[in-house]
Amino acid sequence: MARRDMAAETMGPRTATEAPSNEPREPARYDHAEVEPRWQRAWEEGELFRAVRSAGAAREKRYVLDMFPYPSGAGLHVGHPEGYTATDIMSRYFRMRGIDVLHVMGWDAFGLPAEQHAIETGTHPADTTARNIATFKRQLKMLGFSYDWSREIATTDPRYVRWTQWIFLQLFKKGLAYQDEVSVNWCPALGTVLANEEVVDGKSERGSHPVYRTPLRQWMLRITAYADRLADDLRLVDWPEGTVAMQRAWIGRSEGALITFEVKGWGQGAVSVFTTRPDTLMGVTYVVLAPEHPLTSWITSTEGSTSEARREAVRAYVAAAASKSDRERLTAAAKEKTGVDTGLVAVHPITGAEVPIWVADYVLGGYGTGAVMAVPGHDERDFAFARAYGLPIVEVVSPDGALHDGLAAAYVDPGVAVRSGEFDGLRTEECKRAVVDRLTALGRGRREVNYKLRDWVFSRQRYWGEPIPIYFPVEMAAPDGDPRKGDAHTIRYDQPIAVDDASLPLELPPLADFRPGEDPAGPLARAVDWRFFQKDGKWYARETNTMPQWAGSCWYYLRFLDPQNDAEPFSEAAYDAWMPVDLYVGGAEHGVLHLLYARFWHKVLYDLGHVKHPEPFVKLVHQGMILGEDNEKMSKSRGNVINPDDIVRAYGADVLRLYEMFMGPLEAVKPWQSGQIQGVVRFRDRLFATCTRPLSESMDDATSRQLHRTIKKVTGDIEAMAFNTAISAMMVFLNHLSSLPSPPREAVHRLILLVSPFAPHLAEELWRLTGHERSLSYEPWPTYDEALCVDDVLEIPVQVNGKVRGRVTLAKAASEDEARAAALALESVAALSAGKQVKKFIYVAGKIVNIVVG
Repeated sequence: MARRDMAAETMGPRTATEAPSNEPREPARYDHAEVEPRWQRAWEEGELFRAVRSAGAAREKRYVLDMFPYPSGAGLHVGHPEGYTATDIMSRYFRMRGIDVLHVMGWDAFGLPAEQHAIETGTHPADTTARNIATFKRQLKMLGFSYDWSREIATTDPRYVRWTQWIFLQLFKKGLAYQDEVSVNWCPALGTVLANEEVVDGKSERGSHPVYRTPLRQWMLRITAYADRLADDLRLVDWPEGTVAMQRAWIGRSEGALITFEVKGWGQGAVSVFTTRPDTLMGVTYVVLAPEHPLTSWITSTEGSTSEARREAVRAYVAAAASKSDRERLTAAAKEKTGVDTGLVAVHPITGAEVPIWVADYVLGGYGTGAVMAVPGHDERDFAFARAYGLPIVEVVSPDGALHDGLAAAYVDPGVAVRSGEFDGLRTEECKRAVVDRLTALGRGRREVNYKLRDWVFSRQRYWGEPIPIYFPVEMAAPDGDPRKGDAHTIRYDQPIAVDDASLPLELPPLADFRPGEDPAGPLARAVDWRFFQKDGKWYARETNTMPQWAGSCWYYLRFLDPQNDAEPFSEAAYDAWMPVDLYVGGAEHGVLHLLYARFWHKVLYDLGHVKHPEPFVKLVHQGMILGEDNEKMSKSRGNVINPDDIVRAYGADVLRLYEMFMGPLEAVKPWQSGQIQGVVRFRDRLFATCTRPLSESMDDATSRQLHRTIKKVTGDIEAMAFNTAISAMMVFLNHLSSLPSPPREAVHRLILLVSPFAPHLAEELWRLTGHERSLSYEPWPTYDEALCVDDVLEIPVQVNGKVRGRVTLAKAASEDEARAAALALESVAALSAGKQVKKFIYVAGKIVNIVVG
C-alpha cells in the first residue's frame, strides 16, 4: 500500500492522537511548547512524509524543491524560513488534494566560508560543517516542515562526491571540460584566486592584501557550447520575467561581424574585432586592445614598438591594469577613460587607411576578442576616449541622411550611411549586410554570432571542495627519482587522464594544514603522498585544484530522487516517478549563476541520455528578502539578526510560519516587525478557543455561504501562492465563527483543514481535540459549492433622474414590480418623487434601478 493510503487509512501519530473522547474539550490554554514537539515526534515516528511512488503511477505528482542551504555556523535567521514555509504549505496542500509529493532537504556543504572559518579557528572544515548541519536540521525540524528526511543529502558525503565527480568525467569525455590559461585575480598573501567582487582598489577585500592579474592554469567547462539552447529553452519554463531577462542578458547573444585588421610590422597576423554595427566600419579612427591582448606582449618586447619610451609606457600601463579587477576597470572607465598609444598602426580592411592602435583598460581581455574597432561618432565609450585624447570623430551614420559636423555626442541609433563611400545612402540594416558581404569577398571578415557568456572557470585553489578526478603523467629527471621527495620532475599537464569510474570517489586527504599558500597549485599540492602515486611502474600526479561550490548544487535535485543508490546517480524508475521539478523556490540572487550552471549540466546529461527533459525546473518562484527591523539586510555586523529559536521559544513555530506568510506577498521585500506578531498570536489563540468550544450540529445559511466562499478563496490563493490573502480570508471567517454561541461542527472541521498547511501543529491538535484519531495530513482538502459562493441577495443603487439617491437590497431574481416597490419606498426617493409622475422606470436585475420623474 502506498504511504499516502496507509496514512489516510491507518496511520496517525502514535499516542499523541489518541483522544479519550470524540467531544471537544477546552484546555486551559494552547501550550505550543508542549504541542509542537509532540506532533513533530509523531510525524517522524509515523514517517508520514516519506515519499513513495512508482514510475507510471496514475496519481498526479508534485516535486516541490527548495534551493538547499549552505549550513553556516550562524544557523538560520528568520529570513531563511520564508521560502521553506511557502514550499511546505504547497506540499501539505498537494497531499490533501490526493497528489504524490516529493519534498526534500539537503546541504550545500563544500565551499569557502567553511574553509575560512576552519582556518581562523583551527578546526577541520569537516568538523565545523557537521556541527552546522546539525544546527540547521534541528531548526528546520523545529519549524515543522514536512520533508522526507530519509532522502537527506550533503554534497560533502563521499557517496554524493562520487557522482559529482562522475558527471565531471562525462563532461571531460565529451570535450566540455578542458584546461586553459586564464587571467585571474591572484592574491599571494591569501594564497587564492579572488572573484572580481572580492577586489577593491587593487587589494583583497579581506585583509587588504595586494592582488595581481596573472595567467593561471584552470579547468574550464565549455558552457558556451550550449549558449543558444540555454537562451532558447527559456521559453519552456514558467519563471519570473525578470529572471528570464537576466539569464538572456547574461548569455548575451548578439549577431554581427568578425572583422580583421592587419597590423603593420607584426608578423603574427591580424587583430580581430567583433561588432554588432559593421555599418559603422567606415567611421573607425583607431583600434583599442585590452591590456591582456596577446599583441601587447609583442609590443613590450624589444622589437615590438617604435621606441623604448613607448614600450615602457605600454609596460607600465599593462602592469597597472593587472592590479585591478574587471569590475574596477569598468567602474573607473565610466568616470574617466585612460589608455596609451602603442605607436603601431592597423590597416583598415576596406579603405586601406592606417589607424593608430591604443591599449586601454575599458576593453576587457575576457570579453569578445579583447580588441575593439573604435567608432567614436557612434559609440559612447569610444566618443569619451576620443575626446580625452584628441582622436578624430567622424560621422558615418546620420539620422536623416544629412551631414553634420562637430558631433556633440555619439549618435548610436539606426539611420542612413554617410561618408561611407560605396555604402552611402543605405539604411542601417541594409548597410550591415552590404559591409559584411564586401568583407567576406575580401577575406577580411564574416558574419558571426557572439555571446557575453564565457566558459565557466571551474578550478579552485582550495582544500574544501571535491577533488577533480584527473591525473597526469610525471616525467622524472632520474629513473629512480621520487617526486614525493622533491626529486626533479615534470608534470605533463598536457596529458590529462580520467580516474576510472570504479575508483570513484576520489576523496580529500586528511590534511592537518589546509591553509592556502603562495603556490597557485593549492594546498593539496602539499599532500605529496596523496598527490603522487605509481601505476605500472610509472609516476603520476593527481590534480590539486578542487571544484567550486557550484558543482554540488548543479545536480542535487537529481540525487534526491534516489539518494541511497550506489550503482548509479539515480535510477530511471526514480527519474520517471518524480521528474521534472514542478516547483522550485529560492532567492533571486541565484537567478543567474546557479540556475544557469544547473541547466547546463542538465542539458549535457540530456544529450547523454541520462535525463529525459530538456529543462529541470518547470516553475520557479523567488521569495522576497525579509529585512531587519531597521529596514536593512540582516547581518551579524549590523546587529539586526532575528533568531528563529527565540521566536519559536516565545510564540511557537506556527506563529512564525503564519507571520512570515502574512507579512505581504511572498515575492515582496519586507521588514521584520516584532510588534505585529501579536496579531498572529491572537488569531492562533482565538482559533484554538473557538474550535474547542461546544459545537453545533447545524449550520445556518449565512454561515454556510461564508464557509464556501472562504474555502474557494483560500484554495485559489494557495494555488496562486498568495498566502497573505489566504490567511486574511481565514481570519475573517474565524471572526464570524467566534461570534456564534455554538459554532457549527462542519464549519470548524473545514476551517481546521484550511489552516493546516499554514499552522500544522495547531491544526493537528485541534483535529485531535475535535474527535479525530489520526493525522489530518492526508485528509481530503475541503471542497466548495460554487452556487453557495454567489450571493442570492444583492445591494444595488437607485438613481433618480440619473443621480444615485439610495440603495436597496433585493433578491438576485427579484421582479421589476418588487424592485419598483422597494425603490419607491426609500425615504430619499419618496421625497424626490412625491407629487410627480414616474415617466420611466428602468430595472437591470442585479445591477441598477433608474427612476425618471417629471
